[in-house]
Amino acid sequence: MITGAAGFIGSNFLEYMFHKYPDYNFIVVDALTYAGSLNNISDSIKNSGRFTFVHTDINDFDTVNSLMGHSDFVVHFAAESHVTRSIVSDEKFLHTDILGTRSLLVALNNNRNKVERFIHISTSEVYGTAENQPMNEDHPINPRSPYAAAKAGADRLVYSYYCTYDLPVVIIRPFNNYGPRQHVEKLIPRIASSIILNHPVRIHGSGNQSRDWVHALDTAKAIDLALHKPDFASIKGEAINVGTSKAITVNDIAQSILKIMQKENYPIEYISDRPGQVDCHIAGTEKAKALLGWSPSISLEEGLADTLKWYLENEEFCSKLFESSSHPVYICDDKIEYQ
Repeated sequence: MITGAAGFIGSNFLEYMFHKYPDYNFIVVDALTYAGSLNNISDSIKNSGRFTFVHTDINDFDTVNSLMGHSDFVVHFAAESHVTRSIVSDEKFLHTDILGTRSLLVALNNNRNKVERFIHISTSEVYGTAENQPMNEDHPINPRSPYAAAKAGADRLVYSYYCTYDLPVVIIRPFNNYGPRQHVEKLIPRIASSIILNHPVRIHGSGNQSRDWVHALDTAKAIDLALHKPDFASIKGEAINVGTSKAITVNDIAQSILKIMQKENYPIEYISDRPGQVDCHIAGTEKAKALLGWSPSISLEEGLADTLKWYLENEEFCSKLFESSSHPVYICDDKIEYQ
């Protein structure tokens, strides 16, 4: 069972697993909010006979409890996941990310004799700005936005259920994912879509904020390794980072995109920084290497080229989502600006 598989990372994970494991059947649970769409899942998967879709919220306890009784593995992606939206309105984030995760954990406890492994997809945002570099799993949890706080709450709730009920859980903390089908409210598709649709490219603050960019396919491979770890006891209850251990600034990402799209002279507009901005993220991945035998296989150059090719070939995806991805945000001087 995969929650949130109609979204960006979830759909990439589903696609990877579907083709790698032809004997597996997949149950997808998704509320199809603004960031999720069945169009993110190919017709070949949907019509395969190995795919079951259940349109519901993960807070629908009776349904998820029943579905978990038919599942050997559970991977939990479902979440509200955009920092700026959480600044505008945080209630949905708390409802889905924390209470929804609780719903799944209670169902997991009820079905502990059936479900072998539960992988919770957290985020590097739980760490806040790097206090030391690289950021390993012992870095303090210092969320800087309502979204990050909601994900931190879910992350620690999963751990608490492991400690209390000895549930078979692993927490994966991906750093900044990118790849095909990512909603255009995120940085890389936002810049690409702005160029494709001839809109201004806007960057918050100086653009010197740095992030650790990891391709969604590499994240899928890490989750797969956790699911199929022969000695599961060695990773049970662990939190594991997924990243590249390389920090790239927003400015450098923007310039790389402009270069690949052959738009080197495209204007960039710098606007005021977003509240709760994280200055630096860089993953410490020694634990992933030691426990999972995982390391990233897709370079940023290769991954960006592949990702931008997808957006260029899917202009309708960009145009459909672009306008709905702007949100008014009050910054420190009471001026309103837009994501």
